[in-house]
Amino acid sequence: MSYSGHCLCGAVSYEIKGALYDPHACHCGMCRRQSGHFVAAADADRAATTIDGEEHVTWHSASSFARRGFCSICGSVLFWDNGSDRLGINLGSLNQPTGVKLERHIFTEDKADYYEIDDSLPQFIGSSQPVSEG
Repeated sequence: MSYSGHCLCGAVSYEIKGALYDPHACHCGMCRRQSGHFVAAADADRAATTIDGEEHVTWHSASSFARRGFCSICGSVLFWDNGSDRLGINLGSLNQPTGVKLERHIFTEDKADYYEIDDSLPQFIGSSQPVSEG
C-alpha cells in the first residue's frame, strides 16, 4: 500500500510507503482558520514518508504541542506535526484515487455555525471524548 500527493503548485510532493491511520475530519478553530473550512486528515508513519521539495515547506508553530506545514510558494496546507513517530497528512493533497474513508469527526464542539455534520460517523468533542458522553 502506498500513497502520494503534492501541493497545488507541485513544489512539494510526498510519498507514503505504508498505511494511513485514523482518517478524520477536524473541526477545531485552528484547522478552520488555516484551511477556510474543516480539515480532512490522516496519520502516516514518519519513517514511511518521503518529502521532495522539503525546502519549500514552511512550518508554523500553531500551538505549544504541534506545528503545521504548508507550501511556501502556493500556500497549500499539507502536514501536521506533533513530534511523534507519525506525521499528519491533509487528505485533500493526496493523488486520487485514495481509497481512504473518513472514520470520525473531532473537535465538533468548535465547528463553525454555517454547516451541519450530517453523516453517521462518530463525533468527538475533542480528539477522543465522544459527544454522547459530553
